[in-house]
Amino acid sequence: MSPIIGGGEGEEQAILETARFMQVAARTAPKAYGIDDIYTLVVYGEEKDMIAKKMEEIGEERKIDLFRRDAKNVRDSKAVLLIGVKGDKSIGVNCGACGYRSCKEFDEAEKRAGQDFTGPTCIFKAINFGIAIGSAVKIASILNVDNRVMYRVGSAAMEMGLIPEATIILGIPLSAKGKNIYFDRIWP
Repeated sequence: MSPIIGGGEGEEQAILETARFMQVAARTAPKAYGIDDIYTLVVYGEEKDMIAKKMEEIGEERKIDLFRRDAKNVRDSKAVLLIGVKGDKSIGVNCGACGYRSCKEFDEAEKRAGQDFTGPTCIFKAINFGIAIGSAVKIASILNVDNRVMYRVGSAAMEMGLIPEATIILGIPLSAKGKNIYFDRIWP
């Protein structure tokens, strides 16, 4: 191993380390009743590019150019953090936010795969999911790693079965460039 680390190599290592810290932040984020149904996966290299390819296929199939735009962002990223939640079981409080009178009724209801995700979802699991995502992107922000939470990345990850336990997945591409590629983008 060389005692010199160039910018590109150091940045790539830092992004992968940031992704690992983001996994920890998602895991340790507060969760209702301490029920942890959050899953994470760091994807980089050829596997990351396979997500981009799947996004392009979905975009073509659905005639939605935004899948292609976001696929370019995934290709231009060093890594993607996937965060998923298993939202098909209740936590047992009978709040009714899921649309059912009781958690028992929700748990017994047929769960159906939609175009991208499976539902219905327990609202508390969805809240936990959001807090975990927020905790993860906070870490990236603190460490100055550009990122953006992307629905379409999660859609492709679901179709690819990357986190089989999850009923919903969102993706967070990570980059360190002179300009934020996720927000400073121009698309025809």
